[in-house]
Amino acid sequence: MSAEVVIFGRDGCHLCEVALEQLKGLQSERDFKIVEVDIEGDKELHARLLERIPVMALDGEELYDFELDVEDLKNRLDRCSGR
Repeated sequence: MSAEVVIFGRDGCHLCEVALEQLKGLQSERDFKIVEVDIEGDKELHARLLERIPVMALDGEELYDFELDVEDLKNRLDRCSGR
């Protein structure tokens, strides 16, 4: 089973768009699933994450706020896959 990276954001968020493009680019190098969650559809998520988006989580663990640390995520994905 491949790892899952969730990106929490909302429409019109430039940083969210940048992070999503980085994640999509990384998929050519690593095996993982991207799940996009729009915080506008959940009051609790909206209240908790609005000032931090994009927030990215790997297999349920929130790791990054505002921007993606690509090298760190690569290392974490490698550990998940046993590389």
